[in-house]
Amino acid sequence: MTLQPLPAFTDNYIWMLHEGQRAVVVDPGEAQPVLDELQAQGLQLETILVTHHHHDHTGGVDALRAATGARVIGPATEAHAVVPDPADRLRHGDVGRALGLAFRVIDVPGHTAGHIAFFCKDVGGTPLLFSGDTLFSGGCGRIFEGTPAQMLASLDALAALPDETRVCCGHEYTLSNLAFAQAVEPGNQALAAYVHHCKGLRAQGLPTLPSTLGLEREVNPFLRSRTAPVVAAVRRHANPLADDEVGIFAALRQWKNDFR
Repeated sequence: MTLQPLPAFTDNYIWMLHEGQRAVVVDPGEAQPVLDELQAQGLQLETILVTHHHHDHTGGVDALRAATGARVIGPATEAHAVVPDPADRLRHGDVGRALGLAFRVIDVPGHTAGHIAFFCKDVGGTPLLFSGDTLFSGGCGRIFEGTPAQMLASLDALAALPDETRVCCGHEYTLSNLAFAQAVEPGNQALAAYVHHCKGLRAQGLPTLPSTLGLEREVNPFLRSRTAPVVAAVRRHANPLADDEVGIFAALRQWKNDFR
């Protein structure tokens, strides 16, 4: 299996997975990057996976379906008007199948009310997670339709996956996320090393993704919101009155919203 991030818009990635003949794409906000890659590699698009309803993740679905006949698998509770029908609509615990692989659906509300993630336990020997805009490398999505408690629970569900799980998220936000992470944990040596690594990749025009969950647990403040250094930083810089885990997480997310 070959995994490729296809750049779209200014900072989106459309993920493509293929075995030399058939392909799956995830969150195609626009069709043309996918059509170009299908033609360049002589691939047939079999399936489109959709994590949530935002247009930069769904805008190319109709054109791709019309051009290729691909089937669509998407979230059960997102609006049908913006996750285009016909689609196989799945919810937590359901399994979508493509390229002979089983993608387990994990409900991850917060960024949107019906956001889902797709997890496959073995793609080329390692697990694979398509996290959409819930979990980014070094960060998490803004909370538009859910609550901080929902987003924290969603991140907990993803953080429980194996360390070696490759994290394929929807945007190249890594360096800006890591700048915030260093403001939260300036003494985190694993974070400092990861910043250096990612700056080197971007200097070469390469994506920073996929990351791994094991690494994210070491560097991502939103997966570390219960650790002593992050709690202390939130109380010092954001909200001295935050006292429970949801309050700490909410203050951390607001701090990131305001961070420049």
